[in-house]
Amino acid sequence: MIRDDKMKKKILVVDDSALMRRVICDIINSDDIFQATDVCRDGLEAYDRLKTTKYDAVLLDVNMPRMDGLQLLEKLQQEGIKTRVIMVSSLTAKDTKTTMLAMELGAVDIVTKPGNIIEAKGEDFRERLLGVLKAMTAYQQVRRVSPVRRPERPAAVSGFRKGSPYKKLVALACSTGGPKALQSVIPFLEQSLDAPMVLVQHMPVGFTKSMADRLNELSKIRVKEAEDNEILQKGTVYVAPGGKHLKVQRAGDGHKIVLGNEPAVGGLRPCADIMYESLRDCSFDEITCVVLTGMGADGTKGILSLRKKVPVYVISQDAASCVVYGMPKAIAEAGVVDQVVPLDAVAQSIMKNVGVR
Repeated sequence: MIRDDKMKKKILVVDDSALMRRVICDIINSDDIFQATDVCRDGLEAYDRLKTTKYDAVLLDVNMPRMDGLQLLEKLQQEGIKTRVIMVSSLTAKDTKTTMLAMELGAVDIVTKPGNIIEAKGEDFRERLLGVLKAMTAYQQVRRVSPVRRPERPAAVSGFRKGSPYKKLVALACSTGGPKALQSVIPFLEQSLDAPMVLVQHMPVGFTKSMADRLNELSKIRVKEAEDNEILQKGTVYVAPGGKHLKVQRAGDGHKIVLGNEPAVGGLRPCADIMYESLRDCSFDEITCVVLTGMGADGTKGILSLRKKVPVYVISQDAASCVVYGMPKAIAEAGVVDQVVPLDAVAQSIMKNVGVR
């Protein structure tokens, strides 16, 4: 059934390339759910449109003349103009870093831009673009959240129990809205956290290192993109690389990271379920599982499997502070959550459960 134009989701396309605008619009209009109602050549044109027109989603390029994607998001945030923004970004080092800053300013997802027009017209880009749009616009719960609260460094944290001889681990999963949410969690963790943390954030290849580096700049705790066969160390956060599954395995008296190229699960690689399921065979005395904002239910199956073998403590982000209340909702409905907390209380909850050395 072909939808009436008035029923279709309205999409704004912002890109300085006329050819890319045409290709993206053709993809959008090929699906009867969407309509590319407007196009803009740069952020300045988009700003003028967004002041007067509401869209279901905005596809935003990073590098543009007059006003780039980052400057537009800053302007929208300053003036309180709310809209759902999906970044369409290239994989250059500069673009990935800029895109991470864009996520801080309210962009909620990323689609990687093809390297040439042949790829842009290919089925892979079409499926990725429409997949993100469908998932994004299907969630009425999508929110713009408040600006990231910065920790006051190097203020000491008190009131948490001191380290114990027990082996503990924190395993965190998030998706849509995660890069920004993580900046309200990771920088508030003490570098003396009495456990390592492994972290799965759904993100395209090439962006996870920029995200890890940015979090490391903001944090007292060490943050890095995980490497294959790396031994887990307390007080370090290991981010699963985009395009790789992350597992944890025993290694002598400790544990190591194993990265794999197994097929994507439900279109996800890394997949949180795989990370959690790998922990079943580890020797941790307790695992603190943390589920933050994101679409879908990744993590729930893995945590349910894990808790049959190992004591777990599950912390879930509350609905009000989520960009998308999908993954936290799924684990809450499974009935295994020990604590539901707002985003700005997640770091405190982790440290109270794990302790500091």
